[in-house]
Amino acid sequence: MKQILIKILPLFLGGILFSQTGRDSLQFKNISDEMLTNGAAYENLRDLTQNIGHRLSGSAAYEKSTDWAVQKLKEAGADKVWKEEVMVPVWERGKESLHIKTGKGNWKALKMLSLGNSEGTKGKNVEAEIIFVKNKAEFDLLPESAVKGKIVFFNYAFNQKFISTGQAYGDAGIYRRSAASWAGKKGAKAVIIRSLSSAFDDVPHTGMMRYDQDDNTKIPAVAIGPKSADELEKVLKTEKIFARLNSNCGMKGEKLSHSVIGEITGIKDQSVIVVGGHLDSWDVGEGAHDDGAGIVQSIEVLRTFRKLGIKNNHTIRVVCFANEENGVRGGNTYADNIRKNNEKHIFGIESDGGGFTPRGIALLMDAGKRKEVQSWRNLFLPYGVHNFELQYAGTDIEPMEKLGVPLGELVPDSQRYFEIHHSEEDTFDKVNRRELLLGAVVMGQLIYMIDKNW
Repeated sequence: MKQILIKILPLFLGGILFSQTGRDSLQFKNISDEMLTNGAAYENLRDLTQNIGHRLSGSAAYEKSTDWAVQKLKEAGADKVWKEEVMVPVWERGKESLHIKTGKGNWKALKMLSLGNSEGTKGKNVEAEIIFVKNKAEFDLLPESAVKGKIVFFNYAFNQKFISTGQAYGDAGIYRRSAASWAGKKGAKAVIIRSLSSAFDDVPHTGMMRYDQDDNTKIPAVAIGPKSADELEKVLKTEKIFARLNSNCGMKGEKLSHSVIGEITGIKDQSVIVVGGHLDSWDVGEGAHDDGAGIVQSIEVLRTFRKLGIKNNHTIRVVCFANEENGVRGGNTYADNIRKNNEKHIFGIESDGGGFTPRGIALLMDAGKRKEVQSWRNLFLPYGVHNFELQYAGTDIEPMEKLGVPLGELVPDSQRYFEIHHSEEDTFDKVNRRELLLGAVVMGQLIYMIDKNW
């Protein structure tokens, strides 16, 4: 009898495992079929981008988008929908221009964008000679006398050798964030940076910068496109160039705004699984990939669970975060509130890498849970998702890490994202319906597995 049991037991357990895997595989297909056939995400994104457009925190357009999100969450079948109060910084761009000339030549306009949260010139012309440096190491070698009264131009390019463009973005990001403070402390009048872009076009990209706490100068910071940057460097190697900057941007205090939240209550307990993106965008383009895509994908997960009648054990909560782009106030406020309310969260995932084809899921959690999620890899392979090795999470949900919440982020194909990121090119026509919906499919499938197993 013992020998018979030894032979039969593995077959019996294997049959159970196969049965479980088969049921999960079937549910994966149900989620995929529903979204790809009947998904509302693409049309929701069309509505958001075409009827509201870009949505910088603190703007009238952002406030309009919060009402839009409330309505879409109700249409998706949320049990509860509410707005969470968030105090956000208000930054306005206003009119701006940048001109350059050589010697006694004529002024020539360059396409440019002030960096987010930068101070401007208060509508006055600031003129000075441009000095060029390739990187911070070169800048650090310059004495204060060589910088004072000048406009410093940093032409640090995206490293094209990185296969993941996100890695190149991280590498170059310090110039956008900090170059103004470096230059200001040596007496510069302004700073120009090469846009954080993988493209070789002439499209300027904005994005948040910040001043050091001990920086009392707060000089203007602007970005120009890669093509203009390379042409400017070439001329500066042989001639003096002067710049004239005029900008009206600046901080306008703070105001009360909101993140938008909707959920389907769990049937087992009140612990929460968060899926979300950020509702705000920069004030150029339409905020389609960044991060309208993440918003409509998250709402699509909720809609699909409701449409398929999936009885979720835990509460599935969609959070449309406020103010990711220039302050992360929405993400920080949400984490503070769940701590104050002693609300248990078992997982959070964000989509903030664009609406391109999904390739993986980054995991920020302990080794045991990461190994468990990685054990589901074969279920995701038919959907082109294979990379479960990356360890990071979205900016909005990252504050929950301090509370011990396991986190993740959808990882789309990154090759085109930074060509349009934070620029006028981030528009609805750049989004492919199937790619967008496949990202929602993968998030829905992962949430199904976590809801069932955790």
